[in-house]
Amino acid sequence: MSVENVLKSIQENNIEWVDFRFVDLSGRAHHISLPASAVDADTFVNGVAFDGSSIQGFRGIEESDMVMIPDPEATFVDPFTAHPTLNVMCDIFTPDGERYERDPRGIAVKAEEFLKESGVGTAAFFAPESEFFIFDDVRYESGTNSSSYFVDSEEASWNTNRKEDGGNLGFKVRTKGGYVPVAPVDTQQDIRSEMCRILEEAGLSIERHHHEVATAGQAEINFRFDTLKKTADNLLVYKYIVHNTARQYGKVATFMPKPLFGDNGSGMHVHQSIFDGDSPLFYDKAGYANLSEMALHYIGGILYHAPALIALTNPSTNSFKRLVPGYEAPVNLVYSKGNRSAAVRIPVAAVTPKGCRIEFRTPDSTANPYLAFAAMLMAGLDGIKRKINPTELGYGPLDKNIYDLSDADKENIRSVPASLEEALDALQADNEFLTEGGVFTKEFIENYINLKRDEAKAVAIRIHPHEYSLYFDC
Repeated sequence: MSVENVLKSIQENNIEWVDFRFVDLSGRAHHISLPASAVDADTFVNGVAFDGSSIQGFRGIEESDMVMIPDPEATFVDPFTAHPTLNVMCDIFTPDGERYERDPRGIAVKAEEFLKESGVGTAAFFAPESEFFIFDDVRYESGTNSSSYFVDSEEASWNTNRKEDGGNLGFKVRTKGGYVPVAPVDTQQDIRSEMCRILEEAGLSIERHHHEVATAGQAEINFRFDTLKKTADNLLVYKYIVHNTARQYGKVATFMPKPLFGDNGSGMHVHQSIFDGDSPLFYDKAGYANLSEMALHYIGGILYHAPALIALTNPSTNSFKRLVPGYEAPVNLVYSKGNRSAAVRIPVAAVTPKGCRIEFRTPDSTANPYLAFAAMLMAGLDGIKRKINPTELGYGPLDKNIYDLSDADKENIRSVPASLEEALDALQADNEFLTEGGVFTKEFIENYINLKRDEAKAVAIRIHPHEYSLYFDC
């Protein structure tokens, strides 16, 4: 949409407020609203000022002035505000007109430009499967003398004996028993359908929705693939609408990877492919799982750089509570066709040449999508450039249930890092593939690592409630 069409839309839809948004390093959106009467063509040139020193990981107070430059191609009418509001995604610039090197959206733009300049293809397409939980009650605290969390759901397995108003009606979701049951076990058909309706109104093309494996309201909604930056934009819209629709229903949605102990966590499986114009580059009917040599090299780059990559695709301490064996978590750095126990899966059911793709199953939704998608693309392009053969490096293909293999058979299978600290160590040691073409800068990576190390330390030094169970009577 052009600036002219955005301004016309403001008039036609009686928009009262224009909400300008940007994303921080963690992937959280921030916003400033201007009266629609104050927004004109110059706003899209001069931008909207904000204080960068108040955003974690951005600038110091001595250089705090920053500018949001609106993107007229990234707008949607807010479905939740009482006053008609148009939301506009922005890029971040310095006051002197330079693109801010720590702007995650700017890094996504540079990754797309690097792909074109590499001569490999013209566009990379991404499609995330971002899972989430819908709870009825969430309480938590972390203080000097107490630390706890509590979540609840009307459909949770632990509520089979709970006294409820009008009587307990049963049909609770068993632990690990929540994959696509019908009502009355699945209590959230309507809320997911409403989320999908609103998402489509916001411009996303919905493919399907369903209950996921875990008890207590785990869900998944899939939307159609798009280019790297556009898909990251769509994922922010997706999370915003999921969060706020749940709130309208008196519930709360979370994309936290592992909110429940002893059941499956929430991942963000990321499908990806490269095209040259209209031609898919990952398809070859004669190849393994219909994959071209380029696609295999792309997989090689993903798996070779995976330990470092995971610092960006799984950037929370909670991420590594999900990445443990036994809960369908893709902890094994191998590739396989149709095998959900592998870190990289090649979908083979009902796949056309244009639908041929690879799926990196390790990421989760604590990732900043602009950074995560850009990093995955850079790893894959490095694999293509260096012709990294995943089979020669021992990354598969492995068309077996890895969880059922003997210990001896598992010895040569490399696993994901065991903690955020390990992943950050890997990123510190292996980041040149990210800095190719200036997509990520060394300064950005160092700042990111320091920010995440502070998070890991904040968790590590706190007392865990389970430690009382283990040690209080010593």
